[in-house]
Amino acid sequence: MTTRKYPHEPEAPDPVTTKQVAALESKVAELEEAAAEAKDRYLRMAADSENFRKRTRQEQLETIQHASTELINRLLPGLDDLHKALDHKPQGIDPSWLKGVELSVRKLEEALGAHGLEPIKAVGTRFDPKLHEAVGHEESREHPEDTVIAELRRGYRVRDRVVRPALVKVARPPALPKSDAGVDGDGAPDQA
Repeated sequence: MTTRKYPHEPEAPDPVTTKQVAALESKVAELEEAAAEAKDRYLRMAADSENFRKRTRQEQLETIQHASTELINRLLPGLDDLHKALDHKPQGIDPSWLKGVELSVRKLEEALGAHGLEPIKAVGTRFDPKLHEAVGHEESREHPEDTVIAELRRGYRVRDRVVRPALVKVARPPALPKSDAGVDGDGAPDQA
């Protein structure tokens, strides 16, 4: 038996073998890989969560902005009728009464405008099927082809969405007159 010089000193540990070191290093690498995967999963989940929050906020904002669209759609025919009444006012009408009706129409338009309603510009613009609905065409030499030349019903949009397209007439070039010159009696071209 060997006596220790200092009795409070711990015994020397067994020397670690290369096999044990390799096993420990393998375990450390495995744990580091698992930690990296867990961190990657966490970061992806955090990003997904943030994207979901942003998407939900955007959808809520759009819902709020366009919530009044159905009500606006129901009010537009009445606004159209008021505009028609003002356009076809009878002769000899009391000017103060007329001014009151015009003021009421303007207030209604301002109230609807506060909710994002704005008229779609039609006459003089190029026909756009997203904004206009063509219900007819007229031959015109003064206007370029596909230019809106008449608005039959005003169109509206709420911010970026079309609530109702404008009903319009579109210009088209005049038809070319048929010429009988150069055609013989049976409709076939003349043979020279």
